[in-house]
Amino acid sequence: MSGLRGAGLNPARWPVRVRLTALYSGAFALAGAVLVTVTYLLVSESLVRPNAPGGSTRETDRLDQPLDIDAIRAAVDAYRNDVLDRLLLWSLIALAAGLVLAVCLGWLLAGRALRPLQRVTETARRVADRNLHERIDLQGPDDELKELADTFDAMLERLDHSFDAQRRFVANASHELRTPLAVNRTLLEVALGDPSVSDDLKRLAPTILATNERSERLVEGLLTLARSEQAVTAPEPVDLREIAAYVLQQERREASARSVTVTSALEPAATTGNAVLLERLVANLVRNAVVHGGDGAEVRVWTGPDPAGGGVALQVENTGPVLAPYEVGGLFEPFRRGNGRTAGGDGVGLGLSIVRSVAHAHGGTATAHARDDGGLLVRVALPAGG
Repeated sequence: MSGLRGAGLNPARWPVRVRLTALYSGAFALAGAVLVTVTYLLVSESLVRPNAPGGSTRETDRLDQPLDIDAIRAAVDAYRNDVLDRLLLWSLIALAAGLVLAVCLGWLLAGRALRPLQRVTETARRVADRNLHERIDLQGPDDELKELADTFDAMLERLDHSFDAQRRFVANASHELRTPLAVNRTLLEVALGDPSVSDDLKRLAPTILATNERSERLVEGLLTLARSEQAVTAPEPVDLREIAAYVLQQERREASARSVTVTSALEPAATTGNAVLLERLVANLVRNAVVHGGDGAEVRVWTGPDPAGGGVALQVENTGPVLAPYEVGGLFEPFRRGNGRTAGGDGVGLGLSIVRSVAHAHGGTATAHARDDGGLLVRVALPAGG
């Protein structure tokens, strides 16, 4: 029973299934011991010892020679003791065999009794991956286990409505902001094309356009984040190698402008999901590596099978400033740029947040590690495609 591994001999640390099995087996052993004891006593009392010396006069008169009463008593006592010993031996053997059978049956019955709890646990694991639409829907009598499952389903229902309302609010607000921002950009571009525009507007226009462009990127990032917060409903076969090759080609100009050296080792990495979201994931990783690595940095991109998890993986590594290990976890929080929320940079602080959300929506993970000689290594692991 693997459940006892690492639990030692302390029953309080045993899994519930092991404890139930031990309880069933202990109850059977106690009942069997009582039954063997009672049977032994009853049989012992039934095997009456021979009468006092002298025996039966009627039987003695029929024999030509007198009987040896002591020999008869000794033979009867020996037979009686032999019967009791054999009874006790076979009773203990039967009890031991029954105990082994009781342990096996107890293990099976405990597993069957705990099966509804296992369904609750499995559902909770899947829900942890943001699949809030799933329900346990336990069928059976209205007992404590069904009450627990129904309570859990009700909690999931409330959480699902809450997260859906949050995503709809972010998506709607972001969508409503796109129109005025696009109008502002158009008006500024048209005004700059007018020869009679004032010099003050010409000096302010680049700053206003840059601010407007940053706001547009923020809104677009919020829209992507809202879409990636939910599981992919219609996954399609995609290859991370092809996506990474396309993204590297698109980012080549930015890397050249910053004197960043980009190398790649792209192996087939077939998975399933939304190609647009996965392209955004790869683009965010590569762009962050190019921008935050600094001028003259080195960026390495790798795709291929994941030897640790059995799926596929994407790894983007860059040189750059030294990061403290405790700062790495916060990089996945929204609106984190550089070493903090107020750090400078051209981004809006949603890049790695979108990466993590897209990875989770595809049933994968996104982790980051600070390099000893400076820079960052980000690894995305996804399930392998069929």
